[in-house]
Amino acid sequence: MALTENTRERRVRASLAPWLKGVLVALGSVSITMLGLLFVTFVIGRVMPIDPVLAIVGERASQSTYDAVYEQLGLDKPLLVQFLYYLWDVLHGDFGMSLLNARPVSEDIARVFPATLELATLGTLIGVLLGVPLGVIAAVRRGSWIDQIARVVALVGYSMPIFWLGLMGLLVFYGVLGWVGGPGRLDIFYQDIVPSRTGMILIDSAIAGDWGVFRNAFSHIILPATLLGYYSLAYISRMTRSFMLEQLSAEYITTARVKGMSERQVIWGHAFRNIRVQLITVIALSYANLLEGSVLTEIIFSWPGIGSYITTALLSADMNAVLGGTVVVGLIFICLNLFSDLLYRVFDPRSK
Repeated sequence: MALTENTRERRVRASLAPWLKGVLVALGSVSITMLGLLFVTFVIGRVMPIDPVLAIVGERASQSTYDAVYEQLGLDKPLLVQFLYYLWDVLHGDFGMSLLNARPVSEDIARVFPATLELATLGTLIGVLLGVPLGVIAAVRRGSWIDQIARVVALVGYSMPIFWLGLMGLLVFYGVLGWVGGPGRLDIFYQDIVPSRTGMILIDSAIAGDWGVFRNAFSHIILPATLLGYYSLAYISRMTRSFMLEQLSAEYITTARVKGMSERQVIWGHAFRNIRVQLITVIALSYANLLEGSVLTEIIFSWPGIGSYITTALLSADMNAVLGGTVVVGLIFICLNLFSDLLYRVFDPRSK
């Protein structure tokens, strides 16, 4: 009996050892990457030709006031000590105070980030739901008119400036046709009606059961989300087509067809199944790019997200807000890459 229990314990430890090793490696990699990100943001804050003391006290302040604030910010200490202080504050969620509104930057980011998250998530869903089938069909019908259309759609998506598409979309669908809402997240009449629980108006209005607010919010978000989704679609469809062409030319696909399998089974059950791991990375990168790269879209549509927040802070020399937003965006990239690595183990047994 004792031997059996010892054997079971050894087997459990042997099975847990690779998992624990993988967790430790992932945590070490994330920690090193995050430390590098914080160091880069710290250096950016120091090399920018902006005096944070003057931004606080103004150019007409006396020298004694300037020196007092200079010491209060810790700028009189060595750079290494300043970085350690900065690292300690960031690890505790303290990005400093915003110079524009004298509020903690962490509170501002918590307020504006859900708007970007809502917009980017809807845009990614549009890109995935349309881009993946389009890429698969284009690969299966290679050289056909469907393939040509898919390639043109992807090319236009990469080539067309998003600010121009945004302005034309507002002009046509809002100004002329009136099919969508205008800039902003809500009309003035619908603001502050639904209590904010997640910061995402579509979800908050659905939880509250206020479908009037939901419809109004949807009419405002659908156009910018569709534009972002179009850029995501262009990237995802092109990569899906490339992955599928590689799989469809493999020998196991020919073998499956010779065995009499249906074309549906060959395409979706074999070829597409083998590109899922690659698509995870593509979708994760596309999602991350929309989260941090929707600055122009947010500015054009007056969308109060983190992109427009960082842009406004940069133009106002509010470096605490700029660096805080930069750290959050970098952390998003790290988390999405880690999440995609975890999904590898679900969809690809060989990675276990």
